[in-house]
Amino acid sequence: MNEITKIPTPAGKPVRQRKPDWIRVKAPMGKGFEETRKLMREHKLNTVCEEAACPNIGECWTKKHATVMILGDVCTRACAFCNVKTGMPLKVDPLEPQHTADAAAKLGLEHIVITSVDRDDLPDGGASQFVKVIEALRRTTPNTTIEILTPDFRNKADAAVEAIVQARPDVYNHNLETVPRLYPNIRPGARYYASLRLLEQVKRLDPSIFTKSGIMLGLSEQRLEVHQVMDDMRSADIDFLTMGQYLQPTPKHVKVDEFIKPQAFDAYASIARAKGFLLVASSPLTRSSYHAGDDFAKMRQAREEKLAREGKNASA
Repeated sequence: MNEITKIPTPAGKPVRQRKPDWIRVKAPMGKGFEETRKLMREHKLNTVCEEAACPNIGECWTKKHATVMILGDVCTRACAFCNVKTGMPLKVDPLEPQHTADAAAKLGLEHIVITSVDRDDLPDGGASQFVKVIEALRRTTPNTTIEILTPDFRNKADAAVEAIVQARPDVYNHNLETVPRLYPNIRPGARYYASLRLLEQVKRLDPSIFTKSGIMLGLSEQRLEVHQVMDDMRSADIDFLTMGQYLQPTPKHVKVDEFIKPQAFDAYASIARAKGFLLVASSPLTRSSYHAGDDFAKMRQAREEKLAREGKNASA
């Protein structure tokens, strides 16, 4: 156990899956929230905000920020942490790319995040749908910056990543989710080093695209394991690291091993920044697309400042 961050349990009492005060959030409500929900339904769009039971949905939807989940709402995998439905998905909706772009235009989004379920049933894993969504967004709302959060495209990654990179999203996100030791139980359908290679390939094909990845804490990972994941990410030239608390969505999902205190998230963030990430988001409620637009602006500024420093050093 990570003794610095472990919340002690009184002797003789059973462990309760009760959330501490620092990760409790307000119930979603309000005009902005309802307008966002109505717009998603009008355009027949799924959101990871709803499907994954994100704790930040109230805040984000009130601000008319939503993460669109393409390729349906049924996943071909069954990860132990994920609340998205598992089964045989429906056919790909050919109208989904334009519906996504229309919704982004109506919401007036400066930045949009597009993710998907795993579609191991498709020949390309769904990569062509990501490309079509990016192209529809460029046509319909050309000033919107685009962030994608893709699956690992198991056994199809090279061709899938190449096609998506050619479409030129502004940010390519793929989450490692946890430390390698926990993959067999937490993310059994995926391979840690395959996910790392995917992100490395993005940078190799187009260094101008920002890369991003995240992990959940509270699943029994050790501090040194988290540090090693940071090193692995930097070796793959990943720009942006996100770290958040794992929350058990239903009793059938893997239990929270520990609730990590905010101070520990701050400590991890300091270490990550020292390792050279352009940007780090680390808090109990951090999620991949939480404050994504603001974070994109910060990341772009951080790159400009880094290039300016490197230019001065080179000319000195």
